[in-house]
Amino acid sequence: MVEQLRTIGDHGIIGDLETAALVARDGTIDYLCWPALDSPSIFADLLNSGKGGAFEIKPELDNPRHFQLYVPDTNVLVTRFMAKSGSAEVLDLMPQPEARMRAGRCARSLIRRITVTSGKVTFTVRCAPRFDYAREIPEVAAIEGGVSFQGEDLSLCLFASVPLEPNSEDASARLTLSKGESAWFVLGDDTMTPPDDALVSSLIEEAINAWRSWQGKSTYKGRWREQVLRSALTLKLLTSARYGSIAAAATFSLPEALGAGRNWDYRATWIRDASFTVYAFMRLGFVEEAEHFNRWVSERVGNCDRSSPLRIMYALDGSAMADERELSHLAGYAESQPVRIGNAAHAQTQLDIFGELLDSVYLSNKYGSAISHDGWEHVRTIIDHVVEHWHEPDAGIWEMRSKPRHFLHSRLMCWVALDRAIRLARKRSLAAPLVAWTETRDAIAGDIWDNFRHPEHGYFVQERGGTELDAALLMMPLVRFVSSSDPIWLKTLDAIGEQLCDDGLVYRYRGADGLEGEEGAFTTCTFWYAECLARAGRLEEAQMNLAKGLAYANHLGLFAEEVDVRGLPLGNFPQALSHLAFISAAYFLDRRLDPTHRPSWQP
Repeated sequence: MVEQLRTIGDHGIIGDLETAALVARDGTIDYLCWPALDSPSIFADLLNSGKGGAFEIKPELDNPRHFQLYVPDTNVLVTRFMAKSGSAEVLDLMPQPEARMRAGRCARSLIRRITVTSGKVTFTVRCAPRFDYAREIPEVAAIEGGVSFQGEDLSLCLFASVPLEPNSEDASARLTLSKGESAWFVLGDDTMTPPDDALVSSLIEEAINAWRSWQGKSTYKGRWREQVLRSALTLKLLTSARYGSIAAAATFSLPEALGAGRNWDYRATWIRDASFTVYAFMRLGFVEEAEHFNRWVSERVGNCDRSSPLRIMYALDGSAMADERELSHLAGYAESQPVRIGNAAHAQTQLDIFGELLDSVYLSNKYGSAISHDGWEHVRTIIDHVVEHWHEPDAGIWEMRSKPRHFLHSRLMCWVALDRAIRLARKRSLAAPLVAWTETRDAIAGDIWDNFRHPEHGYFVQERGGTELDAALLMMPLVRFVSSSDPIWLKTLDAIGEQLCDDGLVYRYRGADGLEGEEGAFTTCTFWYAECLARAGRLEEAQMNLAKGLAYANHLGLFAEEVDVRGLPLGNFPQALSHLAFISAAYFLDRRLDPTHRPSWQP
């Protein structure tokens, strides 16, 4: 296994609520899909250094230190270079639709502004896009104020405040700036006209103001506020301003285990992950995002037949997720092949998605707008499906690529779907067969208590008749299926601590899952475990586990999907599920540590 030039955790993320880019500590953008988050990549050096495409800014400084930070309360990133001979910084951003409108600029763009903060610094800049997942090298040509990159189906322009040199496969510039001097580079669609200094400054200012305006809507004032709001800003980057859908992560094919083939495409809306994200947004006072997603998902249900009311995942525009394909021409992150796009799991049955969705619908109705008549009809369609299929095996929350099994977590979330629908019907006096629904809900509960227990120790187990544990069981008290102080649950919590936890690392399961290699610890489960400890009254343990989980964030507070035994990031990045689980744990633990603090939103 070769050493990776830039690791997963060496990056910050920027975006415009349509797509997102990763910016490495050394000033290189080595990941960006265009024009949407789930479009083909134009920069993907992170998946194949020197071949995938990159946008480099390199200061000529002797042994500089690299720092990254966000402009406070925004997703505008600053990368700093500090050396004895001088220092400089790069400001990176992608103006949101709101910011572009206020600046009088409709075209989408990526802005990079260099500023020297001390001494005199020479820079080499190189923009080398590789279209269609690095399968196409665009033609480069000089245009007024910059260069164009022309491909078969995509055309981009790069404008700059300094001369650009078009080459056969890239565009470059070499410039020297003194303290206080700046230069900018703007990459965008071919509809973009050359900007000037005033427009670039206006776009930057409006982008900063737009992020701060959004962040200012937060009602959260508790502990870990800075980290919580950074997680919220990250989740916001994964939402689509156009559709209301929410991506599971910004990237594709970053490995969960090096060299093991566990490389998946997460640039899609999983109903489960997006519903969890709705919980997180609502906890913090961001109700608009929840309602936008609910409208999006309502359209999906409305377009399905009654035999299958919902897919487990969708493309961001609401269409079917693409079938899984391998990009054999890319070496993969740290040579971890195959590089995959699309996701074969879209064809799986995962019964738990209905519970996560109905919980988010219930909470949205409780703290947002009342459900519409059509919306309630969609709920009834979903519940009819759950009533008919809850007892069947499925692939489960972890998308096992093996024979379907009877997972406790799937049963649990079917119970949640019925429970929340019953509560909503009673709260809003909505027409529903409540007696039949209640009987089915109670039958599911009885099945869990009777058939999903360890035959010797009595605690809950992963699947019917089994003996293995699953960190997904940590959801049981979080969705109020079982009391957090119930003796059987406490035995389960202790067993998870003994068998799935390792000094703050929490693994999803230990058994075989039909795939090669051993994955890392799952960041989300670390925060679920901390919240369960807090709910059980074990506050000291909860605080310590939350602190360890926070330590697995990178230098900017961003979480990957998993971490290895050394605590280094693995998997797609940043991962929505990791950030929303942290928000939930921090929110609950803050309330338990300060019982006098009772925010208006109650989980």
